[in-house]
Amino acid sequence: MPTTSPNPGYVPRAAVRRRRPTQPTRARTDLAQLATRLTPRDVWLAEMLHEHKVLTSHHVTQLAFTGHRTANRRLRELYFMGIVDSFRPLKQSGSAPEHYTLGKAGAELLAARSGVDLAATGWRKDACARIAFSPTLEHTLGVNTLLVRLAADGRLPVWLAERSATRLWGDWIRPDAYAHHGVRDQLLPFFLEFDTGSYNLARLEAKLPGYAALATTTGTRTPLLIHTATSSRETALRRRLAESAERLDLHVATGNSQLGDPAGPTWLPLTPPSTPAGRLTLLQLAPHWRELSPALTPETTVQAPGRHTTLPWRPIPPQPPSPAS
Repeated sequence: MPTTSPNPGYVPRAAVRRRRPTQPTRARTDLAQLATRLTPRDVWLAEMLHEHKVLTSHHVTQLAFTGHRTANRRLRELYFMGIVDSFRPLKQSGSAPEHYTLGKAGAELLAARSGVDLAATGWRKDACARIAFSPTLEHTLGVNTLLVRLAADGRLPVWLAERSATRLWGDWIRPDAYAHHGVRDQLLPFFLEFDTGSYNLARLEAKLPGYAALATTTGTRTPLLIHTATSSRETALRRRLAESAERLDLHVATGNSQLGDPAGPTWLPLTPPSTPAGRLTLLQLAPHWRELSPALTPETTVQAPGRHTTLPWRPIPPQPPSPAS
């Protein structure tokens, strides 16, 4: 649920600074040459940026590196290869981390691996600028930050962004993300709605019938998690949605940013737990709701329209970084 206004912490378009490390101007890199310089982790990062649009240097460090200095060094190298592009929004106070997007060589790499033209990946030469100046940048970063926190502990085997989720289920819903959290019998599939407070509550409530229709049509039962910015917003949301969720027989839980780590006991089902435990972790939500079934199956992924690259179902690198990386 994107916000309709820019992040108040960021300054207008003219003040976005495209910071560049002190090295010679990037030269066009032949893909054949790149094949000898890129690791599986580099290719994975290109796929992640294609799927999730923008990740900060802190996000990349949490997901794929043992330290921020090591991550920055490799990201710098990937920038000069053209695999990634970057920008750094100026803030009214303090400084923002470097924000990375998919570069042209990265998009060409993914196109070559999938056997399609560059245009089929959806990449545009102004992609970095469009993301940097997008009024939904704050919302995109909020979604990605929440999911990165869940992925960092290795318990997020599937994470799809809004674009992929819309391609799969757009006839019914347009969630901000779809993911699986946990392992084996504690696996929790869920849709995520990330609420920044820009929508009125009636508009949020109007989304619920779509989730109910998806469950009925596909025979699946996937919970909906709604994350709000403040506790007061969450309280108002719960009052608004309780009756509709019960009538539609939907599994819904809410949380808010003021509670801290989303992997912790920060989620409260609309139907209270049978025990006085209060808020639950995601691992505790899985047994709380019985007879869950994921909306995403191997059959669904094969039939997904518009897939021109291999999606990074598991948002961690394909292999751990070597000590020298």
